[in-house]
Amino acid sequence: MSSSVENGPVDKENANDQCAENAAFDESNDNKPNSHTINDDRSGGDNNVQNVISVDPKHVSPDMSHGDDIATVSSHRCCATCRTGCLKHFSTKQNPLSANASFAERLRFAFLCPPHGHVARTITLVFVVAYVWFTLWAVLEHEALPGGNYFALITLLVLCVIAGEIVEKVHLPPLLGMLCMGVALRNVPVINVAKDIEPHWSSALRNIALVIILSRAGLGLDPIALKKLSFGVIRLAFSPCLVEAACCAVSSHLLLDMPWTWGIMLGFVIAAVSPAVVVPCLLSLSERGYGIDKGIPTLVIAASSIDDVLAISGFGVMLGITFSEGNLAVTIIKGPLEAVAGVLYGIILGVVAWYIPHRNHDHKTMFRFVVLFFGGLLVTFGSRALDLAGAGALGCLTLAFVAALGWRKELQPGEHMPMADVMGGMWMIFQPLLFGLIGAEVDISNVKEATILKGLAVLAIGLTIRLIVSFFAVAGLGFNLKEHIFITLAWMPKATVQAAIGSIALDTAREKKASPEVIEYGLQVLTIAVLVILITAPIGAVAITVSGPKLLTKTSRSITEMEVSAPATAVTNTRPDDAEKTV
Repeated sequence: MSSSVENGPVDKENANDQCAENAAFDESNDNKPNSHTINDDRSGGDNNVQNVISVDPKHVSPDMSHGDDIATVSSHRCCATCRTGCLKHFSTKQNPLSANASFAERLRFAFLCPPHGHVARTITLVFVVAYVWFTLWAVLEHEALPGGNYFALITLLVLCVIAGEIVEKVHLPPLLGMLCMGVALRNVPVINVAKDIEPHWSSALRNIALVIILSRAGLGLDPIALKKLSFGVIRLAFSPCLVEAACCAVSSHLLLDMPWTWGIMLGFVIAAVSPAVVVPCLLSLSERGYGIDKGIPTLVIAASSIDDVLAISGFGVMLGITFSEGNLAVTIIKGPLEAVAGVLYGIILGVVAWYIPHRNHDHKTMFRFVVLFFGGLLVTFGSRALDLAGAGALGCLTLAFVAALGWRKELQPGEHMPMADVMGGMWMIFQPLLFGLIGAEVDISNVKEATILKGLAVLAIGLTIRLIVSFFAVAGLGFNLKEHIFITLAWMPKATVQAAIGSIALDTAREKKASPEVIEYGLQVLTIAVLVILITAPIGAVAITVSGPKLLTKTSRSITEMEVSAPATAVTNTRPDDAEKTV
């Protein structure tokens, strides 16, 4: 039994009688805790707030007077009031966000408790990464400490996630923050932990991330749109790449005094578009319904992979000619052979994925993920081991596309593909790794001041010609003027290929102990590759993200799915509410 003391005058005699009753009751119930509970009914606004304060008799002296008892109760009441008053400033419940809140109000609300939204996801990732790091430290000891490879990777991952979240708050693509953070972690003296990342780890993780994004792209390709736009895909993949490479070769020969072989090699380095930048931005727009009525995401995503194969093949041919590596005829035909090998691999393994695992398997999503993910890893790393690097991207994209053709037949109209959710979750981890590591490849110390201005001129000439050719490459495909402009802007970003092959010519020249003049050409190629990444990747990503909703037509996904046949029910297979999490 508890005694009730209300606000107002206190009758001392009644209070003493009540305490006597409580003492008698407590003696008869030895197993029950003794307490005095004071119910404080205070009117606050329109609500009647009741504060219940328990006073443990063990903390009250037997000689304590009733006045001391009231003072103790008052102090407890004061503590509760202070606690409530202090916490209400940090609680989302006490500080709801209004519909027309300003940016400052939304920013303040984001950091209220309990953690929620982007902040909650960031905190979760930090905790998970901390557990992983402590585990690595327990197993590997000094290798996971500052100065080690694992510590540098974990630091880069966490900081790139935070940078991406901050940039996303101002309605810019998160990859922009991740890319800039990677550059800072490599070049800022105090925090340059990225220098401790071992090159083979960086290369492997970037390739794994590319497998994930290309698999997501393959799952999202619309087969009907791809069939209708197949000729447009070839034109968009070949025309801008070849013309830009030729223009860069001429301008570098005239401005940088490069030999023609080196100029053409530089042209192919510059000309390659970056699927790592283009695909996430296109998938984000596709998931929101932009451009899917005319298959624009499918057109650009499919063409980007072919563009990369063409650029890498052209670079390899010119590298072989420049340094006379192997049989020239074999080097020339190797590019087309790589493309064919990649497509054949993807088709064969994709058809196998229709039947293995069986559609009624209890854990078919898990095993399909194993087939898709490790099949992509196999063609990516296996092609490099066989010196057929160009087969990797096309093989990975084709595998996911062909596999999805069979998996879609099991879906009901409007049902999304579970595999897209799995790949989306993987992308949340590997997106900051990919762009952070690409940024970490940019070493400002390799940028020669004498080359910067002339290199910018070469880049500007090539990029201008590329945009013009891209605009006309999709003529006659039924696109309006705004859609032509968007496709042109989407064909701008460059990062992945430049980070991968930008230093190969310089490394080869040093390995062969070439003359200082040849090594200087290699440094110029690397410098311009760095400039290409720093300029086109962020500008291109912002251009796609900002211009997409303004230049493309938004189509309801349900309407689009009704217009296509059953095998192509889901165009992107990712729920719209997952767009912010995956891209």
